[in-house]
Amino acid sequence: MNTERMELLRERLSALDPLELEVIDESHMHVGHAGSRDGASHFRVRIVSPRFQGLRTVASHRLVYDLVRDLMPYPIHALAIEAKAAT
Repeated sequence: MNTERMELLRERLSALDPLELEVIDESHMHVGHAGSRDGASHFRVRIVSPRFQGLRTVASHRLVYDLVRDLMPYPIHALAIEAKAAT
């Protein structure tokens, strides 16, 4: 498990004032894929934030990616995002 990387993601995404935030390490599902061979991680993020209110999916994802852009492609190779606006 990539605990340090998970904590780094949580820290970065806290800028979106999430009401809910779940970071899931899915690296074990990608063993042997490009990126993971070099030690990079695969994560899934489920986040609920008031900052996503009124935004389309692409715009919400862009907010997330803007906060972690410097971590890709290493130490994070892939990031699956499930972003929802707080209601």
